[in-house]
Amino acid sequence: MNKEVKKICCIGAGYVGGPTMIVFADKCPHIVVNVVDINKEKIQAWNSDDLKDIPIYEPGMNEILKRCRNRNLFFSNEIEENISTADMIFISVNTPTKTKGLGAGQASDLKYVEASARQVARFAKGHTIVVEKSTLPVRTAEVIKEILEESQYIDSKSTSKPTFEVLSNPEFLAEGTAINDLTNPDRVLIGGDSKKAIESLSKIYKNWVPENKIIHANIWSSELAKLTANAFLAQRISSINSISALCEATGADVREVARAIGTDSRIGSRFLDSGPGFGGSCFKKDILNLVYLSRYFGLPEVANFWESVVDMNNWHQNRISKLIIKNLFGTLSAKKIGILGFSFKANTNDTRESAAIKICKDLLDEGANLIIHDPIVNQNQIAIDLGIEQINNNKNIIHKKGVEIAGQWKIAENLIDVFHDTHAVIVLTEWKEYSEIEWDKVAKLMRKPSWLFDSRSIIDVVKVKKAGLKLWRIGDGESSFTKKFHK
Repeated sequence: MNKEVKKICCIGAGYVGGPTMIVFADKCPHIVVNVVDINKEKIQAWNSDDLKDIPIYEPGMNEILKRCRNRNLFFSNEIEENISTADMIFISVNTPTKTKGLGAGQASDLKYVEASARQVARFAKGHTIVVEKSTLPVRTAEVIKEILEESQYIDSKSTSKPTFEVLSNPEFLAEGTAINDLTNPDRVLIGGDSKKAIESLSKIYKNWVPENKIIHANIWSSELAKLTANAFLAQRISSINSISALCEATGADVREVARAIGTDSRIGSRFLDSGPGFGGSCFKKDILNLVYLSRYFGLPEVANFWESVVDMNNWHQNRISKLIIKNLFGTLSAKKIGILGFSFKANTNDTRESAAIKICKDLLDEGANLIIHDPIVNQNQIAIDLGIEQINNNKNIIHKKGVEIAGQWKIAENLIDVFHDTHAVIVLTEWKEYSEIEWDKVAKLMRKPSWLFDSRSIIDVVKVKKAGLKLWRIGDGESSFTKKFHK
């Protein structure tokens, strides 16, 4: 008989665990969902009466949170208690890329996964289904199984021997559209060896997901599918960005090229929007993990292929920085540059691997004075990502390690502040409000000659040019810059 799941515990209250469990609680009011985390500040934020303090921004999430929280959805630091009473435990902790040791720079650091597995082994009682929700390297489930099997005899506080089954249930949500991705998924993938355990998890999803969208696989296929999906998507982004450079050199328009190839049913139109490069928590990390695994299993050619996707992304971001510097007469020293957007994409406050970080650092190194606007990302996060505090009373900005920085930055309190006395404005995130800017009005506030660099293709070209701004738009071979640069 399949195990009836009455209580769920999710270890990790981050970008995956938080939204996922909110939807679970909403769709399954008969199940108690406990989200636990060692970070006290994060849990306090999730429990805040002011929904503006919620640690993750996702359109539509707060409305669901309000009706579920303290009904059948709870956030706490009581890890032991909630593990011990759970029928099913989701591991949704961070799996950053290793910075030291074997596989540094490529392999995933599984220390948080291992720590979570040891906690489960120590505190779980009876029979518990353990679900991998974090993005993990292939055969991580084997590690989790070994920890659960070996540790239960030594560490368990239970008077009776606990038993475990391990499943892989990778998330395929995209930040900014997470709630829709969770409530109306393309597919739900469940990997495992136990049919009963798979059915127990499938039964939960069937509360809102059609059965034909629930895919069963072996656990290793499930783990690899997540890495592969992200690698394929990142490859498309790097591919179209490489073509954007060719378009600028030849006079073609990357948007027209994308539209032409996107109508091919074999290719499709998704992920063909050229931009400043892929970011977020998964793409780069997962590709590098795939590179490491390929080399580990003696497949250097496969590793080199996927590594080139990351190399192309890095090259593309460097290209944009160089274009800006070149176009502003080869120097940015003391020049005021407006930055529109800092998150890695619109409709999220996540800045991990955001192209804005690399590009802004390049501009700061050139001596630029940046004024940064993002509707969601706060100044504390920007300071962490850039490694320097924002300007204070026009004093020199000092790196946290004590090294003086050439440029400086500050936050724009209002969107209009970005344009006052600026030499150039750079669009780095495709927030809707940036596409609605009245360029004829803001252009009057900027220094002449005034430049707009649109890395997201969201501005109205006609209105910008009519306003008298010089324009570079990604992948536009007809831009005034390209004609000048390549003559």
